[in-house]
Amino acid sequence: MHGVVCRHGRLEAVSGVDLDVAAGERIALTGTNGSGKTTLLRAVLGLHRQVDGQILVGRRSCRSAAEWAWRRRACAWIPQRPAAGRFPLLAKELLASSGAPAEAADAAERLGVGALADRPLSSLSGGQLQRMHLARAVGCVAAGAGVLLADEPTAALDFAGQEEAAEALTTLPVTVLVVTHDRAMAARCDRTLEMAAGRLREVR
Repeated sequence: MHGVVCRHGRLEAVSGVDLDVAAGERIALTGTNGSGKTTLLRAVLGLHRQVDGQILVGRRSCRSAAEWAWRRRACAWIPQRPAAGRFPLLAKELLASSGAPAEAADAAERLGVGALADRPLSSLSGGQLQRMHLARAVGCVAAGAGVLLADEPTAALDFAGQEEAAEALTTLPVTVLVVTHDRAMAARCDRTLEMAAGRLREVR
């Protein structure tokens, strides 16, 4: 990221962020609510479009629909407070969307939600849905994603679940950028960065 600025209308949510993340590095992104963390991650995926500056993944920029499609395959994504969506999607359909359904299903079994694969996402609890999205991300990595972007991936989990999710995320053979308030998750990362009022600084 070089000189990245993100706006919500006239409000500048992210201000002049410069960040280089090495392949395989694990970065924890901390900071108060509203400091720009989620906006920054969404900008990487093109989900936030009011962006100036340059964001490269694998040294590639995005100027066309095909390039954005490549980036979304290259980056596994665990959203904050994942929603069930507007349509009656089954959990196994979410896992299949990873591109590696067998590996995602195996991850769901390891995370204790494999038996829920035939249930609609709308019937799952917040913790169960978060585990399904984590399993989907594991499938995305198996399908070739080299980067994992995760936004508060342990927020809906109990302490044991947080430890389990942190272990699963930080042992994947990918570059990780995770927004978290979980100290145990941050401790497993190579660097901890903090955002405040849209600006980024390194704290560890």
